[in-house]
Amino acid sequence: MNGRTYPLLHKCMIVMALFGAGLAAPAASALDGQLATGVVRFSLDTGEPARVAGLAAALEGESADYLRARWLLSSGQKEKAREVFRGVFAGTTHRGEAALALAEMALHDADAAGAEKWYQQARQTGYGEVVQKALLGLAEQARNQGKTDAAGQYLARMDDGYWAAVGYMNLAADFARDDVNASRGLVALRVAMAMAAKDQAPERSRALLDQLNLRAGYLALGDEQYDKAIDFLERVSLDSYHTPQALYLHGLALSEKGNHRAAMQSWHRAKKFPLAFPGVADAWIGMGRGYDLSGYAGQAGESWLAANAAYESERVTLGSLAKRIREQGAYKTLVQDARNNDLQWFLADSRTLTQPRLAYLMRFMEAPDAQNAVRRVAQLDEMLAVLDENKANLTVFIQALERVLHSSRKETRDTEKSELIRQQASLEARLDQLLAKAPASVQGAALDRLQETLSVSGDRLAALTQRIARQPERLNSILREASAVRDSTEGLQQRALTLRQQAARELDAQALAFVEGQSRRMTHALDKTEQQIAHLYEYLALENLGEGTP
Repeated sequence: MNGRTYPLLHKCMIVMALFGAGLAAPAASALDGQLATGVVRFSLDTGEPARVAGLAAALEGESADYLRARWLLSSGQKEKAREVFRGVFAGTTHRGEAALALAEMALHDADAAGAEKWYQQARQTGYGEVVQKALLGLAEQARNQGKTDAAGQYLARMDDGYWAAVGYMNLAADFARDDVNASRGLVALRVAMAMAAKDQAPERSRALLDQLNLRAGYLALGDEQYDKAIDFLERVSLDSYHTPQALYLHGLALSEKGNHRAAMQSWHRAKKFPLAFPGVADAWIGMGRGYDLSGYAGQAGESWLAANAAYESERVTLGSLAKRIREQGAYKTLVQDARNNDLQWFLADSRTLTQPRLAYLMRFMEAPDAQNAVRRVAQLDEMLAVLDENKANLTVFIQALERVLHSSRKETRDTEKSELIRQQASLEARLDQLLAKAPASVQGAALDRLQETLSVSGDRLAALTQRIARQPERLNSILREASAVRDSTEGLQQRALTLRQQAARELDAQALAFVEGQSRRMTHALDKTEQQIAHLYEYLALENLGEGTP
């Protein structure tokens, strides 16, 4: 979030924390300590920190400060979070996690020296995945400074798995950019594949392997190693985000080998995906080119005309998308509606990769700025939902207090107190009579014990009457506090709503710019097919002239 939104969110979270630590504290304290820690950790990991504001403030145990620091960071209180993380690092538990968080905060602040220092601390004090992330961070620091050898040394110390694979993939990108041939880049990608294959999370491993094979295929294709490129690209799964581009490159490699029929089969499969995905628009053009190179000029012309119609239709679709974003907002249009079964808008075939709206959402979310913009709106929606829930709970609580106060008015209390005192006096008088008549025997001893019990009961009755006398004052104090918190909640709702509107406008601007860029891409593809058609007509005209020459 930007600097303008932090202060208000900070205030929102502070009041929510006070509410949670105050009125909601009895419910929170009823939770077992370990369960409370797990609830806070789950909410932080799933991006819902607002729901555990009070619980996070009241945590106890060895993980309390670390989780509280994470909550402060997620709620925008960056400097407070930094201070608490430093305190955690100075302690005995979660030192590695705290150092890693401080490194990431320094990196966000463009403090390269601070980031390197804390990555080194995380590497030395952490365990398991914390160490792997720290080593990857150090490798990225070295890579960004052009020190590829130092980056490779850090990566060599990492355990096999996802994080090492990401490091080698990034290193391969540098080699591909700087080297004349693809040798070092392909070696780095092969190492990354070996690392990714040993990742313990199968879905994450498969997604990364698809990306690695696509990159390796692209590098091999550019290096004119067509068989190697085909081998890499055929390993990309057929239900991946990278599938359309892999199919296009696969067809390109086959075409370069002269196998135009097989190339056209790959391009035909790529055409089934929405034009939002990379490689699909090129596959439409490739089909015409394949027919042309195979000697079928008529079919080539028909294919390019079909591509033209597809691009024109996509431009209309993008225009409708832009109109809907302006009318309903990008968050509803791209995010919320993509979860629903509203298939009539684009007449989509399914809700998987073949749905154009979901395809554009995935393409839009490739940009980190877009991810942040969507996250801001989602978090503010979550905050508004929590505030609405808290306000409703406070309203019910206030109504219950008012009913209790009404039922405990002075007349009722005085009547009940007088009745209790009268019953106590009657019991004491009757016991005195029994004691006067009872002989000094076991029965008399029993009556003595009963008298002692009745005396204790009288003392408790006296204390109870004092508490009853103070009850209205205490209830009124709680009622005033609850009313003040409800009023604060209403103010926070207005502030959060204002911030949500601002975040939605920023998201709309980014989404519209993205849609306009996609429309320009379709226009460029349309120009290319029109050029191909013009060249084809020119060729056919020359052929006809040649046939008419004696």
